[in-house]
Amino acid sequence: MSDALKLGFGPLKAPAKGVLIVFCDDALKFGPATRKAIAPAADFVSRAAKTERFTGKSGSALELILPEGLKVARLVVIGTGKIAELKPKDILKLGGVAMGRLPASANDGTIFAEFVDVALGAEQAADLAQGVRLRAYAFDRYKTKKKDDEQRKGAVSMTLAVGDVAAVRQAYAARAAVGDGVLLARDLVNEPANVLYPEEFARRAQALRKVGVAVEVLELKALKKLGMNALVGVGLGSWRESRVVVMRWNGGKKGEAPVAFIGKGVCFDTGGISIKPAASMEDMKGDMAGAACVTGLMQALAARKARVNAVGVIGLVENMPDGNAQRPGDIVKSMSGQTIEIINTDAEGRLVLADVIWYCAQRFKPKFMIDLATLTGAIIVALGQEYAGLFANDDKLAERLSKAGEATGELVWRMPLAKEYDKMIDSKFADMKNTGGSRYGSAITAAQFIKRFVDDKTPWAHLDIAGTGFDSRQTDVNKSWASGWGVRLLDRLVKDYYER
Repeated sequence: MSDALKLGFGPLKAPAKGVLIVFCDDALKFGPATRKAIAPAADFVSRAAKTERFTGKSGSALELILPEGLKVARLVVIGTGKIAELKPKDILKLGGVAMGRLPASANDGTIFAEFVDVALGAEQAADLAQGVRLRAYAFDRYKTKKKDDEQRKGAVSMTLAVGDVAAVRQAYAARAAVGDGVLLARDLVNEPANVLYPEEFARRAQALRKVGVAVEVLELKALKKLGMNALVGVGLGSWRESRVVVMRWNGGKKGEAPVAFIGKGVCFDTGGISIKPAASMEDMKGDMAGAACVTGLMQALAARKARVNAVGVIGLVENMPDGNAQRPGDIVKSMSGQTIEIINTDAEGRLVLADVIWYCAQRFKPKFMIDLATLTGAIIVALGQEYAGLFANDDKLAERLSKAGEATGELVWRMPLAKEYDKMIDSKFADMKNTGGSRYGSAITAAQFIKRFVDDKTPWAHLDIAGTGFDSRQTDVNKSWASGWGVRLLDRLVKDYYER
């Protein structure tokens, strides 16, 4: 991760150098401290806005180089639109927009955290800072040469000028912890598969011990002993051994049931014997985005000292074709005792989740379980890259996830689960097949498959993040291939509904 950003907070005072970034509404009105700071260039700003037809529309920007009367090298005015309509997720995005307007030639920037009326409150300013941090991320550790427009000498120093420095610093502390989790998830997804394979992923997860997470790694021998034959079968074609990692954060009452998060961690997915087409197969290094999210979430919860007991369990495998690989037609017995006929070895993620979900439920008896997986291309056909698919056996959990999604901008859309789809995955030779054998409703039949390994008494949700976990749309707070999607969503879910 390239995290060379030095983010600080200071008083609402005009800087003597660098780039000054300020905000105006859709009537081109500024806050009082902002008006004072840019007063010497007020006429210049007004004339430039008229010339450029800048109206203060949300996210739009007016850039002035060497503004007359000011000491800074550049003045950037960013529109907020109508202030009354702004939500926390909009302020987060404005922070990303502001960071994006710092040119590669500049190393110093100051953002006035003030809108039309007054300086932003501590929570709002902290949201703005979070947007700056997320936008600043870049994964460039393997680049030995950079283009001219990618060159930046030294670290970037970005100061948020705020009304109450101490209060904003305190409010930002929790967001910094969540930001660390998002960036950790992005790093994991962006890594190439020759660097991040199951054993290495497990090793990196163990670094969470530094923030107080208890980490346990189950190696292949233990997985076989537990009867995780569905998960183990996926990795038979790879010389990289499979792993399951259990992460626990105990921030709630002693003995209280935890909330549980399960992640699909296919570190590379060739499709196995049912091999994928060559085009875009390189993207399958990101087929562990669900596991990355769970790891980042556990980092976030522990770092911000969340008052909850939480467990994260990730199944880490590599799906490769080999003489030892499982074949279409094979039948495996899962940890639950249910048997599965393998129809397509490229429907491997649900096999991993089947065993890990069962293991998690039996061992921890959680309040709820949420699994995340880049599971089906079908969900992208249905929802594109704006929403993740949500399947749930509990209306309350589904509603809470939807509300957390609206609050954070990490959106989910509920999809159906119904017994009518079960007939599509019934097998003549085993308890079930691992695919429905049709493109029709294939995201749903995948969820129906996973549901067979969930106790109906346990609230459960499945998030199909194939469209949002990687190669996702570029946003104001993410210009990376990996998004780190889900960390902020699930942290918000825990914060709003499950902390004591």
